[in-house]
Amino acid sequence: MARDIYVKANMKITDPPVLEQLFKALSDDTRRRILALLASGEVCVCNIHGALGLPQPTISRHLAYLRKSGLVAARRDGLWMHYRLQMPTDAGASEILKATLEAVGDLSAAGSDRKTLSGLVAIPLRVLNAAATDCCRR
Repeated sequence: MARDIYVKANMKITDPPVLEQLFKALSDDTRRRILALLASGEVCVCNIHGALGLPQPTISRHLAYLRKSGLVAARRDGLWMHYRLQMPTDAGASEILKATLEAVGDLSAAGSDRKTLSGLVAIPLRVLNAAATDCCRR
């Protein structure tokens, strides 16, 4: 029997539209790159845009999709939005996200993105890499 996975309160992922939304959120390369950056901790949208080298409207659109899917949370600080990874409360959904982050974290693009982010936020690359690795072990 399929295990029920909840993304939001009382929303089962075993329902085809919800399951489809989760996997669509994880299927896009840009969204996976964003999630890999957020695995290192909270990041300002301006730094996500700079690290990925993509236009700010593109990044904002993908972040909105990830928020709608329940995979990221945001907070406003003046004019800027800061985003962080939001692990699902359900163990099954959390495992899907962790597996995705582990797979993406092993790709060279993720290391390159973290290196660029390190230069933008003046945090040593080793600290960002360690934080991203620890994210999936929680």
